Amino acid sequence: MRKYKKFIYLISPKKILSSDFYDDLENIFKTKKIFFFQLRLKKEKKRKIIIIAKKIKKLTKKYKVKFIINDDPYLANKIKADGCHIGQKDFNIKNARKILKNKILGITCHNSIKLAKVAICNKADYIAFGSFYKSKTKKTKYKSNIKILHLVKKITNIPIVAIGGINLDNYKKLLLNKANFLAISGYIWNNKKYKPIEAIKILK
Repeated sequence: MRKYKKFIYLISPKKILSSDFYDDLENIFKTKKIFFFQLRLKKEKKRKIIIIAKKIKKLTKKYKVKFIINDDPYLANKIKADGCHIGQKDFNIKNARKILKNKILGITCHNSIKLAKVAICNKADYIAFGSFYKSKTKKTKYKSNIKILHLVKKITNIPIVAIGGINLDNYKKLLLNKANFLAISGYIWNNKKYKPIEAIKILK
């Protein structure tokens, strides 16, 4: 049996261009499938990110979704988000933990057990691996596989997030092979066949 009923770690689109996004997001949250929502706007000015984040926070609070900011622990604190996700080159892990204190800290570990052990030692709340499949959302330098999920589960009980090219055709395989959460973005926001709410509903 799956440990987490809410198994989706939803990542924002690269750009948020219209108010329709917030309506879509609220409808998605109503499905009760989203555990984490990460705001990831790499090319937006911080002032704009703060405005967007405040709107999203109202929704995450209403629907009891954990609100995660990408890359910036200071910003996560400023907007009182639930936590922050950092990549290996984005921010020093030890410093991030000091800044965030008891907030959620998630770490990208690519396809490396060694990086996972460092994250565990620094009290990460979850560790993310990928890319499991080819992704159109992000250029992927590292390729991960099912084997690493089983290896990591032998050394820790920290939740594992699988990321990269996850869609309707492959998501069940990851859940069946010990991934706790699935980080999804392109399948929801850039789906040519389904609207965002439809794309979420068919993931069961």
